[in-house]
Amino acid sequence: MKENKKKFSNNPLLNKLKEEKDMKLKGGIYHKTQIELTYNSNRIEGSKLSHDQTRFIFETNTIGASKESINVDDIIETANHFRAIDMIIDKAKSKLTESLIRELHLLLKSGTSDSAKDWFNVGEYKKLPNEVGGNETTAPHEVKNRMQEILRDYNIIKNKTIEDIIEFHYNFEIIHPFQDRNGRVGRLIMFKECLANNVVPFIIDEELKLFYYRGLQEWKNIRGYLLDTCLTAQDNYKMILKYFQIPEYINPEQIV
Repeated sequence: MKENKKKFSNNPLLNKLKEEKDMKLKGGIYHKTQIELTYNSNRIEGSKLSHDQTRFIFETNTIGASKESINVDDIIETANHFRAIDMIIDKAKSKLTESLIRELHLLLKSGTSDSAKDWFNVGEYKKLPNEVGGNETTAPHEVKNRMQEILRDYNIIKNKTIEDIIEFHYNFEIIHPFQDRNGRVGRLIMFKECLANNVVPFIIDEELKLFYYRGLQEWKNIRGYLLDTCLTAQDNYKMILKYFQIPEYINPEQIV
C-alpha cells in the first residue's frame, strides 16, 4: 500500500512552490515566480538588468549578450534574491521574527561591494540615519525597539488579512531598519506572509511602481491607495495561478 505523503502546508500554492523548488523544476509556477518577483523588485530599486537577463541568471547562471556595461552588484543581488525566495518558501510557515528578517538582508547583500563596508552592517540594523523618498525614518538607536513593537503587534493578530500584511509592510518601510535594500526585504516579507496566511500573494511590477510609492506615502491618510495597488497586483498573480491551474484559496472576507 502506498504511503500518503504529508503535505507541506494547507496552502496549495505554497505546496506547489515547495514541490517545484525541491524538484528544481523549470517552466512552472515556481520558475515564473522566481523570475517575476526578482525582476520587478530589482527594477523598483533601480537595477538595469532586463527581464531576459534576469531569466538567464536563474536558468543558466549567465546574463546573455549585452551592449551595455552591467553592474556586478546587480548580478550578485539578483542571484541572492533567487536564494532569498527559496528561503521564504522553506520558512513560509515560520513566525516572522527579527532574526528571520535580518537573515533575509544578509542573504540579499552577501558578496556585494556593500558587504565589505563596515558601516553598511549587512544583516544587522543600520548604523547611520537614512531617508526614504525624502522622508525621515527611525533613528538607528531606536530601530530595535520599533522592530520589536511592530512584530509584537503583528504577530498577536490571529487571522491575518491582506490589510494586516500591507500595514506591516508600511510600518517596516517607514522604520527603514537597514542601511539599504529595505524595499526588497519588505516585499519578500509580504510574499512570505501571504503564503503563510493563505492570502493570494502579489508582485508589484513596473506599471504599479508609482502607485505603490504613492500608497506608501499616503497610507496614514488614504489606505485605499496602497490597498488598491496591492489588490490589482494580486489580480495579476491570480491570472498566473489560473494559467498553472492552481486553485485560488483566498477567503472572500480577506479581500478589503
